[in-house]
Amino acid sequence: MTPNPQIVKSVEQLNYRVTVGDVAAQAGLELNLAQQGLLALAADAGGHMQVADSGDVVYLFPKNFRSILRDKYWSLRLQQWWSKVWKVLFYIIRISFGVVLIASILLMLVAIAVIVISVSSSRDGDDRDRGYNRGGGFMFIPRFWVGDLFWFFDPDYNTRRRQRRQKTSGQNDMNFLEAIFSFLFGDGNPNENLAEERWQKIGTVIRNNNGAVVAEQIAPYLDEIDADEDYMLTVLSRFNGYPEVSPQGEIIYYFPELQVMAKERKNQSVSAYLKENLWRFSQANSGQIMWAIGLGALNLILALVLGSLLQDGAIAEQLGGIVALVASIYWLLLGYGTAFLVTPLIRYFWIQGRNSKIENRNSLRQAKAVALNQVDEDLQQKIDFARQFAQTKVISDRDVSYTTETDLLDQNIKNIEQGDREWQQRLESGS
Repeated sequence: MTPNPQIVKSVEQLNYRVTVGDVAAQAGLELNLAQQGLLALAADAGGHMQVADSGDVVYLFPKNFRSILRDKYWSLRLQQWWSKVWKVLFYIIRISFGVVLIASILLMLVAIAVIVISVSSSRDGDDRDRGYNRGGGFMFIPRFWVGDLFWFFDPDYNTRRRQRRQKTSGQNDMNFLEAIFSFLFGDGNPNENLAEERWQKIGTVIRNNNGAVVAEQIAPYLDEIDADEDYMLTVLSRFNGYPEVSPQGEIIYYFPELQVMAKERKNQSVSAYLKENLWRFSQANSGQIMWAIGLGALNLILALVLGSLLQDGAIAEQLGGIVALVASIYWLLLGYGTAFLVTPLIRYFWIQGRNSKIENRNSLRQAKAVALNQVDEDLQQKIDFARQFAQTKVISDRDVSYTTETDLLDQNIKNIEQGDREWQQRLESGS
């Protein structure tokens, strides 16, 4: 079984000595999943278990366990190789839309110029007029657009643009071809890891409160909040928690397995509430977006002009070559030109609706966080009752009665010798 990447990352962040509760709180995983994942990881990566007198288990991992896993699993090697290949492939996909747009514009410009020159030549047999028409019909338009397009790929221009961004907006640095893809399809879901972030924050809050909380402390990180506190059922199930009723009839929640730690840890900072990021139309700068719109409009206009010139189907057969090629793919060019402008327009209105819902959820969660800071007498009573169940249990090396690092016989001898030393020290101190 391929190791869970969240567990692998958590073990590294927690300095290679962890309990199930450590990993569950750090990664926001279900306790059962963390338990199974740690067992599998220890078996695959040469880890060890340390069992305390209390029965609690600590997992110890070698610091080079990633190398051990890579050597053992071809799938991990393949995954790392594929991630590198996919970066290259995805970059090619991203810039392909810009390449197609520019190629479409140039192709239609050339085809229109050839048709215009051909029609003008047939109407006027004078060589001087033909030369004039060729200069006016062909050279002017491409020279203007092509010159400006290649200006975007000038190395000095990109350097100057990066410097301006670092001083001002701090946006992601992307070239013009990447900006076209961003204009069309955006830059991905800004809340792709929202579920993982949510449970990490909830686990951190529980840990910071020594394993005992009230529902109001968890509410700012959830979406669907109800007066009956049914939303806490999911949290209890995920972290093996238990409800407890106070003498006043209030419910608090404690999580014994999150109270066990491999070593003493300070409280971690956590945001007051879970804040979803708003969707952005594009991370491209305003100049790149305006150019994308301009080129998209030009592409569509050229397609419409070309369509009017190709109404006489015989002209494509007469001229052949590039004109015949463009005529054969004309509907593809027109469809691409239309979709290039319609797709971002639809996405823009979709983002507005999506962001409105995100803002509402953020406002509700923020209101819950504000209410938590304005503690009334009833809520303070609940928090005080929860603190009666708050505790931490740190499993140090001295608490370990058995470990898979050494042979059981050696451990027994070591424990006997340690016991003799402690008994001798007591006698000496007593004397």
